[in-house]
Amino acid sequence: MMERSSRFISLSGWSGISAGLCALAGAYVANNRIETYYRKEYETGSASPAQLFSYLLTVAAIVFTCALFSAFLFTWRKSKRDHIPVWGSSAQRLMWNTMLPMLIGVIFILQLINSNQYQFVASACLLFYGLGLVNGSKYTLGEVRYLGYAQLLLGILSLFFVRHGLLFWTLGFGVLHILYGVSMWWKYERMEEEKK
Repeated sequence: MMERSSRFISLSGWSGISAGLCALAGAYVANNRIETYYRKEYETGSASPAQLFSYLLTVAAIVFTCALFSAFLFTWRKSKRDHIPVWGSSAQRLMWNTMLPMLIGVIFILQLINSNQYQFVASACLLFYGLGLVNGSKYTLGEVRYLGYAQLLLGILSLFFVRHGLLFWTLGFGVLHILYGVSMWWKYERMEEEKK
């Protein structure tokens, strides 16, 4: 009863899996566009960095929207099944403590972009997201903290391998989310779904 009132425990493993799949799909599309840019457009002199950037920004926005929507949908479904309000006080605390570092990160990333420091964008995404997860983890299941630590580690490594930012971004937002989601589903939801 105390855990239900102080922690938001209705995060669904399927939320992590779906967010990870969205990230993998987005990384695939972005990688294909980047390869086309460098292998065809750049060599022929028709390359437009502004168009590439605009395209990648659009892909990122679509991935973020799809991941957020699917994560909310699965979490809402689990909250309904568990009879826990999806927007109760524990969910609000979780959201605020997770979003604050990420909102600061958005400002930082926009300034990186404005300063043409694109090589650090992937690292900054992972670092601020990791900080958000670690900060918000005290209001939800403890496994979220470990996902945050893993994002931070990848973000730090990415700082030293800036030419591989998309790879680190894919590992963090795609692969780690899927592993986290499968782990959460196995630990907390598998039995419930097998009973149906």
